[in-house]
Amino acid sequence: MRVRAYQGLLAAITTASAVTLPGTQATAVTSPAPEVTVASVASVGSPPVDVLSVKRHLEAFQRIAAANGGTRAAGTRGYDESADYVAGRLRAAGYRVTEQEFEFPFFRVIGTPKLARVSPGARSYAPQTDFVPMAYSGSGNVTAAVQPVDLVLPPSAAPGSTSGCEAADFAGFVRGNIALVQRGTCGFRVKAELAEAAGASGVIIFNEGQAGEGAADRRGPLNGSLGDTTTRVPVVGTTFAVGQELATPGSRATLSVTAEGDPHRKTRNVIAESPWGDSRRVVMLGSHLDSVPAGPGVNDNGSGSAAVLETALRAGGTPTRNRLRFAFWGAEELGLLGSQHYVAALSPGERARIRLYLNFDMIASPNFVYGIYDGDDSDHTGAGAGPAGSGEIEKLFETYYASVGQPYKGTDFTGRSDYGPFIAVDIPAGGLFTGAEGIKTAEEAATFGGEAGVAYDRCYHQACDTLANIDDRALAVNSGAIATAAAVYARSQILPGGTASAAPSRMNVAPAWRDAVSR
Repeated sequence: MRVRAYQGLLAAITTASAVTLPGTQATAVTSPAPEVTVASVASVGSPPVDVLSVKRHLEAFQRIAAANGGTRAAGTRGYDESADYVAGRLRAAGYRVTEQEFEFPFFRVIGTPKLARVSPGARSYAPQTDFVPMAYSGSGNVTAAVQPVDLVLPPSAAPGSTSGCEAADFAGFVRGNIALVQRGTCGFRVKAELAEAAGASGVIIFNEGQAGEGAADRRGPLNGSLGDTTTRVPVVGTTFAVGQELATPGSRATLSVTAEGDPHRKTRNVIAESPWGDSRRVVMLGSHLDSVPAGPGVNDNGSGSAAVLETALRAGGTPTRNRLRFAFWGAEELGLLGSQHYVAALSPGERARIRLYLNFDMIASPNFVYGIYDGDDSDHTGAGAGPAGSGEIEKLFETYYASVGQPYKGTDFTGRSDYGPFIAVDIPAGGLFTGAEGIKTAEEAATFGGEAGVAYDRCYHQACDTLANIDDRALAVNSGAIATAAAVYARSQILPGGTASAAPSRMNVAPAWRDAVSR
């Protein structure tokens, strides 16, 4: 899927995914269902959700963070109050709400980490902008020589560095030095553990260096996780430029991280289900509710959570053909832990009843693009196609953007958000993403506006991810897309990748739904 503007798009979902839209009467399964066209999606209303109501949820998340040390991270009081807020609103709207508790390894950085080159030429690097402590980094304050480990400089044209992936890479490593390794091939944990075993007093993992679009760009600050147990030494990720600079022969650096960990902290997912619709045909929408410890997470991911919550509130009480289920995940920022726990706990029968999952993570980035997860791999970039039906979900969102006259582009299923566990068990998935730490290209700026050469979200995973970090236009357009998708799939006779419902009722509930999502 390439970047396309509204003009010239003749989008329609195929007969296999044709649905009964709000505003029409449900028909028997043997009757042909209308295809979803630009005109029919536009008839749902644009945007179907009042963006001012979505903003009020964001304001609530901001207030909660401000009252709890500036964070809503899983395992903190800020997250618990966010979950209470969401669960309370959903119960009041008539949903059956489950708060699914699970244990997880809590982690956060305390105070301000430090990375500075001592020589040659003293220079301090900025947290978040130049470097980020890896999740589950150990604590420590060291000043030592920086020793490069099997680096590829200049970087190869395509990703493929094996720096720090084998014990042999550390042959001759001087105990007490800071290991400098490059992203690529193996996991961050592998690199950190091998460096520890070789006697490193700290580990710096820098981005690999390839220029690219969005998540394919490997030059910016490397923000990663070491898994779920804390290392013995401090570990940070940096930009390619910082790593290249520290690779200069004779470099010495100071590295300092103070971290707190608790392997048995508890948090919870909030799951809300409508009493209406066929329980064998569940349409599920989700977003992660937690922020990172460093900030309030108003864009990441208050934006997705607020829009999903408002969609649920507006849809509550409206009979539908299919069952609607809304999820607000905990501990996503520590490795998709909430959604992984949820999917792992499903029985085979429960899993089979979830016909599709829609994920919304960062839908209002200030330097946004309108990104749709590339369900059919028509971009031929990165990961392959999603499970059967994912391409049909992609087409629905394409059609929505066309109906409101907005450009859009594909974004890869990188596995970085909560669709990952659903794809892994073959549930069709899709969703929207406006960009994180990746750098906006000149082509994207010409298509979507904004500033080329700048991150989609300059406050990604930082304290400045506040209400001031939200683009209201992107929030309004994408809130409309979320509510439209919920409306379409709630009334769908044939769901993506599936078969027609066996015995649909002949309820004409469209006026009630339309009132619910349009006012």
